[in-house]
Amino acid sequence: MPNFTDITGLAGVACAMAASLQLLPGMKRLAKTRLAIATAAFFVVVLIPFSGFPLAAYVRGITGDLSITTMVLLWCAMSGPWVGGGAARSKHRLALLAMIALAAVTLYPLALGFGAFDPYRLGYGNLAFVAALLPVALAAWFWKYYLAALCIALATLAWAIGWYESGNLWDYLLDPFVSVYALAAIMVHAAKMLKRPQRSTAVI
Repeated sequence: MPNFTDITGLAGVACAMAASLQLLPGMKRLAKTRLAIATAAFFVVVLIPFSGFPLAAYVRGITGDLSITTMVLLWCAMSGPWVGGGAARSKHRLALLAMIALAAVTLYPLALGFGAFDPYRLGYGNLAFVAALLPVALAAWFWKYYLAALCIALATLAWAIGWYESGNLWDYLLDPFVSVYALAAIMVHAAKMLKRPQRSTAVI
């Protein structure tokens, strides 16, 4: 009988694989209904045991467990064909990615020894760190960045009940995969924003 950690880990990897399916050539040209069915079907297939283990389990053995934040983003990507509000979703997603990128460039270099202070240690139940997340989540909610607030709340709740094997709150908030993705997405967005004025000037 799998425990909650295994269920979450397998579901997270399955979400990543199903969301990646939408990136294949030609998938975006499918009708929303067909894309939704294909995504859901692939999610189920990678969880079906073959030779004792599902395909998602083999991938999980390589990647490890994904953070709660990554799982929320993946679920949003998977539910895209069912849910509308593309502009609002993009705005919330961009705000969350900016927060992830900022946290990643602060956490990982210091945790790897580039400095005398290691913020990763704060994740082992430091009350000040946990308390600092509350105003961040409240501010995100106040400014209507609900996706960011939801990720902080779910990650903190999962850490409080010991959902993962890790006892560090950072592992619930971030992982290397979402950090690299967030940094790349923010750089691409910044590059697009820099090109817009140049195009406007050329037209004028």
